[in-house]
Amino acid sequence: MNVKTTRTLGKLIALSFITSTMIHATNGDNLIAMGAKARGMGGAGIAMSHGAESALSNGALITSVEGTEIGFGGTLFMPDIKTEIAGMGPKYTSDADTNVIPEVSIAHKIDENWYIGVGMWGTAGMGTDYSEVPGNFQMVTNLQLMQFGVPIAYKTGGLSLAVTPILQYGNLDINYDSTGMQNGGPNGAGLAQDFGFGYNLGLAYDFTANGIDGLTFGAMYRSAIEMDYNPQISTAMAGFGRSNFSDKLEQPEEYGLGLAYTMGQHTFAFDYKKIKWSDAQGYGDYGWDDSDVYAIGYQYTENEWTVRLGYNHAESAVVETADPLFNMLNLLGFPATQEDHYTVGASYEFTRAFSLDLAYVYAPTNTETFSIAPLGSTITTDHAEDSVSFQLAYTF
Repeated sequence: MNVKTTRTLGKLIALSFITSTMIHATNGDNLIAMGAKARGMGGAGIAMSHGAESALSNGALITSVEGTEIGFGGTLFMPDIKTEIAGMGPKYTSDADTNVIPEVSIAHKIDENWYIGVGMWGTAGMGTDYSEVPGNFQMVTNLQLMQFGVPIAYKTGGLSLAVTPILQYGNLDINYDSTGMQNGGPNGAGLAQDFGFGYNLGLAYDFTANGIDGLTFGAMYRSAIEMDYNPQISTAMAGFGRSNFSDKLEQPEEYGLGLAYTMGQHTFAFDYKKIKWSDAQGYGDYGWDDSDVYAIGYQYTENEWTVRLGYNHAESAVVETADPLFNMLNLLGFPATQEDHYTVGASYEFTRAFSLDLAYVYAPTNTETFSIAPLGSTITTDHAEDSVSFQLAYTF
């Protein structure tokens, strides 16, 4: 792919996500889940199939689709982020407070063994906007990530296996005004973008054939995806007097296990995931810590109605480091500090072929305070989130 073609494709993808100004951190900078069904269950989806929307959580679970299923929807994301640099002004509120994140998934049953899908999802990102306030260096950051994937699944008996090649598009923008500091002044390199390639692996096993009705085990693996946002990060660090920093910001590898159990109208699901931030280029360099993610979900079905409840927990990926500049930049520009998510969701089948899925996710305020001496004394960030997801699903 030549440079001209890459730039053209990047512009087309960016235009398709024009309404998605920023996607804010949840499990690190990852959303807790893609799709309204999984989001209503706290993100649980490694062992419980949600139809076509399972393509990224565990592609092996698209084998629940009986014909063809199309899911189209999105999430209205409403973060509330406030940051105070002690001695440099009051606590300012980020203006990046409303965003729209689209999602499209398709899955198709080819025959009794083979299944295929395709999808495009806003998967991760983060950002803040202090451009209209007199403090916080008037910092504006914006990371957007979108993935295009084609899950291919094979089913035999109770076992399902899947591989999903992934094309990822990302863009990153960092600008601020560091007047008064070494090499200070307005700083920014414009929007940097890149493409990366990776893959997901999925496995699911239905124990019905072993005489345990309703029990499903799932496992997943996501490869790391290398991204290079030249000269974005190196330019930003140079504005604070630092040099020789890489522009690589690699999305980390993940692996996880899940269990789901259905008993009549009730389904219970549990997921565990490990996100390897500390091993990822860029994130690890700036002191991000690995995340252990726990998701618990419950679903009840009655005729045309389905209701869901869930809880998701992952300790903050952003932790205090020995470097005061990293502490400041992480909390000011990339506050991936959210830890707890409480979720509720519902679905209604208008017909056997057409349904509506809804979810609401509430993340209460999490407060982190890091030392930034000798740049100052401390920096404190409050981070809360609300989001509403919807999805229209059509099967035929």
